[in-house]
Amino acid sequence: MTSDVVSSKELTQLDPVFGQASFDNHEQIVFCHDKDTGLKAIIGIHNTVLGPALGGTRMWQYNNEWEALNDVLRLSRGMTFKSAITGLNLGGGKAVIIGDAKTQKTPELMKKFGEFVHSLSGKYITAEDVGMETEDMDLVREVTPYVTGISESKGGAGNPSPITAYGVFMGMKAAAKFKFGSDILEDKNVYVQGIGNVGEALVEHLVNEGANVTIADISQERLEEVRSKYDVTIYGGLDIYSEEMDIYAPCALGATINDKTIYKLQAKIIAGAANNQLAVEEKHGRILQERGIVYAPDFLINAGGIINVYAELENYDRQEIMRKTENIYNTTLEILDNAKVNKLTTHNAALNIARERIETRKRENSK
Repeated sequence: MTSDVVSSKELTQLDPVFGQASFDNHEQIVFCHDKDTGLKAIIGIHNTVLGPALGGTRMWQYNNEWEALNDVLRLSRGMTFKSAITGLNLGGGKAVIIGDAKTQKTPELMKKFGEFVHSLSGKYITAEDVGMETEDMDLVREVTPYVTGISESKGGAGNPSPITAYGVFMGMKAAAKFKFGSDILEDKNVYVQGIGNVGEALVEHLVNEGANVTIADISQERLEEVRSKYDVTIYGGLDIYSEEMDIYAPCALGATINDKTIYKLQAKIIAGAANNQLAVEEKHGRILQERGIVYAPDFLINAGGIINVYAELENYDRQEIMRKTENIYNTTLEILDNAKVNKLTTHNAALNIARERIETRKRENSK
């Protein structure tokens, strides 16, 4: 009798949900499928101790379903800690739709997805993310009230991207204050990787402050468009991680700080909008600490978007949105100081505060 040899990758997938680090005690995972519209989606609800799980919907052409599942688990987990550390009464959730947003997204598909969201009776509230626009959220709103980020003309807070970028800018300035002794970014060399809606808005803030900005993106057309607007430099090298820079701002997909890049990285600060920037949180957070690279935790400084859409639930105005987003500066400084004093990675320093808020609420709820 012979037995097949199972590779480590295949072995991992024998427990594709509960056995993954990214599962991290998720409360609920919903697989959504509709043959007529072609919808294939996954909704991850990580934690609802502080409130309903709010998080955007990402539409992406994943290589396989396992990759999509792992992404939604990591993203929804991150949303839990993002809301907790920002002081919002929200839990963490996220959704992914498998497909090409440019060619496969239709009004019918978005409405069908909205029906699945509605079936959860408010436990999950959706919003826009990569591959989504405000108009898509307006379509979802036609079938469920459990959606944020709808058009201002329809009573919503509108596109959250500019507010997300402003929060990242505030976090970046705080990291500069911690590292350099000044939060002025004039003449600092900043590399922005990923020039989507958030990346472009961040570029505008940096240019207005006088930073030397270099941009990178998979779309040459997008790079040319942004360069023509802001007179920035397009990165033309082969390995962005090996370039001398003051600040590296990852604003595309996550896990760019990984085993292949972390020892090549020449930046003094990492502060960007991408979610889950550390491929392995404990390991890569520790290596950054050892190398003296200041990492502004992503789930802290990219919280401007959720602050913006949370306004729709709590009915606060633009002034309050900006006040809460500007406070990311103060929170970032507190986290960085805390990490230094207690000899923690900055990621763990932020995570500990978020977890403590959740545990405190859990104890209060059990009384």
